[in-house]
Amino acid sequence: MSSSRRIRVATCQLDTVVGDLDGNVAAVVAALTEAESAGCDLAVFPELTLTGYPPEDLVLRPAFVEANLAALDRVAAATGRCVAVVGFVDGGDALGNAAAVCADGRVHGIVRKQLLPNYGPFDEQRYFTPGDVDQPLFVVAGVPVGVTICEDAWAPAGPIARAAAGGAHLVLSLNASPYHRGKASDRERMIATRAADASAAIVYVNLVGGQDELVFDGGSFVVDADGELVARSPQFLEHVAVTELEIRPVYRKRLVDPRHRPDAAPLPLVPVTDAVEGRPRSANVVADPLDPVAEVYAALTLATRDYVRKNGFSDVVIGLSGGVDSSLVAAIAADALGPDRVHGVLMPSRYSSDHSVADAEALAAALGIEARTIPIDEAHRAFESMLAPSFAGRGADLTEENLQSRLRGVTLMALSNKFGWLVLTTSNKSESAVGYATLYGDTAGAFSVIKDVPKLLVYELCRWRNERDGAPVIPVSVLTKPPSAELRPDQRDDQSLPPYEVLDPIIDGFVDDDRSVDELVDAGFDRAVVERIARLIVLAEYKRRQTAPGARISTKAFGKDRRLPITNRYGG
Repeated sequence: MSSSRRIRVATCQLDTVVGDLDGNVAAVVAALTEAESAGCDLAVFPELTLTGYPPEDLVLRPAFVEANLAALDRVAAATGRCVAVVGFVDGGDALGNAAAVCADGRVHGIVRKQLLPNYGPFDEQRYFTPGDVDQPLFVVAGVPVGVTICEDAWAPAGPIARAAAGGAHLVLSLNASPYHRGKASDRERMIATRAADASAAIVYVNLVGGQDELVFDGGSFVVDADGELVARSPQFLEHVAVTELEIRPVYRKRLVDPRHRPDAAPLPLVPVTDAVEGRPRSANVVADPLDPVAEVYAALTLATRDYVRKNGFSDVVIGLSGGVDSSLVAAIAADALGPDRVHGVLMPSRYSSDHSVADAEALAAALGIEARTIPIDEAHRAFESMLAPSFAGRGADLTEENLQSRLRGVTLMALSNKFGWLVLTTSNKSESAVGYATLYGDTAGAFSVIKDVPKLLVYELCRWRNERDGAPVIPVSVLTKPPSAELRPDQRDDQSLPPYEVLDPIIDGFVDDDRSVDELVDAGFDRAVVERIARLIVLAEYKRRQTAPGARISTKAFGKDRRLPITNRYGG
């Protein structure tokens, strides 16, 4: 290629639904129509767009795979000059995580993912076989284009480098890359490095939306052959961005720089469409990234909205204690679904403080959500009376405390059954880690919004939410009073646990970083405290296995990321 060429690309950042083949096809066709109207040469969609990601054991059903292939035929039939590159499950005896290149009503070629992740929340080696190393290139608007899928981009000398060495001037990267804190900047930095090393522009398209505990942040972007950012889509929103990309000659750079010099045979070329001459340029959009706390709040909001709506619910119910955790969950739910879809329930006992009840009422009023009060003291006394003969000779202890929590869980589930509301639980990661939550009590529910949020971050998110609109919705007293479960007189969390300023870093080290007790002690923590917390984390595994899924925002959430035996005597 002797002179620069311009190619117009639509990055189609969609929120698909696993298993909803018809709905996903409709979303693809709508975005493709938008791209065609904008005069795009390419419309690029996320990984496994047609099936939704991850489809998991659905792909073990032959009928599902066949239906997904029929869905691909419908997408291909809807294409015109604009080339659609869409993710799907390739059939046959060995399934493939694949991308189809479609234009003019047909499929021109298929590329399979080469590197299959098998760590953290991923288990693609269970389902798919890797694609060949030498995948074809597709000539679109006169530009040789390589196609890669998600994990393919993470290997420095992997498929992107091979595509460039084989003659690609532009590489497409189709992704379903789950969110965790800080990942967006890491991805951009990595892709920029791949582009500069390969002397090839890269279009990175990412899925957006919530799927069980995973949340996908979108943030699709385009970098040129020097790794410079050309365009970026917003995070956590469905978005079709049209980007005008100039493909400059790179042969000289590849010849004079040994890092870029071709060391492999050219890849086969598949002609797809010719270039368009004399087309006016379009403006590129670079959306600003969210700040770290706003990013987490947006992730939790999207995850909650999608979990509720994709599972056929419209309304949610939350137990409001006047504490920081339930206050944050209520705020997120109101932002996710609208205040009229959120029902708060105050369930005071004889140990509930006046300020907690007042704080819960003030929160509900500020958010505009429904608040109803259902006292549990009468039921608590009835249970104590019922159990008194069995408990004769034994003093009150944790049993009576947990009865209150379980009565609240029963109350919320009764409202759920009667009105069809989905129960949101309010336990955070710090509590879940050490088992400071009542099984079948405050763990009861369908979705755990802040399950992966440490307690200190809960406070940060509350402060951020109060500052967002300039009018605090979470009462200041909620953020300043000592945290308490209020299950006995004058109870405080720090009577059972070390301060969260100590607890959270220990949990982060032991759980997220897999550091040993000795390593944490060497880092400056008190040995007795570390050993106690480590033991609590190990003992609470059976509780965590029975809790609701929740949004993953870290690299090591309780769930698919961390699969430890329940029966386990290793605590170091």
